[in-house]
Amino acid sequence: QVHLVEAGGGLVQAGGSLRLSCAASGRFFNFNAMGWYRQAPGNEREREFVAGFASSGSIFYAESVKGRFAISGDNAKHTLDLQMDSLKPEDTAMYYCAKCRGPTVRGVCAADAAYWGQGTQVTVSS
Repeated sequence: QVHLVEAGGGLVQAGGSLRLSCAASGRFFNFNAMGWYRQAPGNEREREFVAGFASSGSIFYAESVKGRFAISGDNAKHTLDLQMDSLKPEDTAMYYCAKCRGPTVRGVCAADAAYWGQGTQVTVSS
């Protein structure tokens, strides 16, 4: 099994930066089919794709974060990182790390089948 633990969330003012890390252990080989997702607070329960590696290793970003966020993998530490710059209040959400159980479509897990971390909270104030 793949075990994922997120860290790095916190409070930041609009325009600020945060760096999230996802520590992977267990049955881990590479960062292919791994990525970051987020879920905003309140009644909007949908978990949306943020950034991730396709099964081929190609990187994909959600249009809403393109140019502001950057995903990377540290092979030595087995961590999947997300550098978030120019943060906006609408970026406020629980951020989750995931490893897809199957194929990806533009970096997103097919059928939303994945191993998930517990999440780390990001709050951006205006």
